[in-house]
Amino acid sequence: MDAYRRGEMSSRRLRVLIQGLPPESATLTALRNAMPEEDLDEQAEQGKPEQGRWSQSELLLASAIDALRRVEYVLICANTDSKAKRPPPPEPLARPGAKPRRAKPVLTETGANKLFELINGGAA
Repeated sequence: MDAYRRGEMSSRRLRVLIQGLPPESATLTALRNAMPEEDLDEQAEQGKPEQGRWSQSELLLASAIDALRRVEYVLICANTDSKAKRPPPPEPLARPGAKPRRAKPVLTETGANKLFELINGGAA
């Protein structure tokens, strides 16, 4: 950075050096942490995991953890009595730049009655 400030390095050279840093470097992590949420969403949709806040090794490790949790869940379900309450399925490990999953809305008795009325012309 000092060479850039002194004018000994072009902005293009600085950009090339920053782009060549490993994904898990402190500099790239700080740059990504400062990114607006829209830019993170755009990168996630473009399928560029190398631009995430984690290295490829960390992403692979997270995938392995998720797979292990699913296997454990299936094993528990397979060995649980069919009348017993089963545990909820495991949540995937949170990934950088990905929003947490939203809870699915639950249809209450009141909501079901209101929906039934709307379907049968009660709102007219």
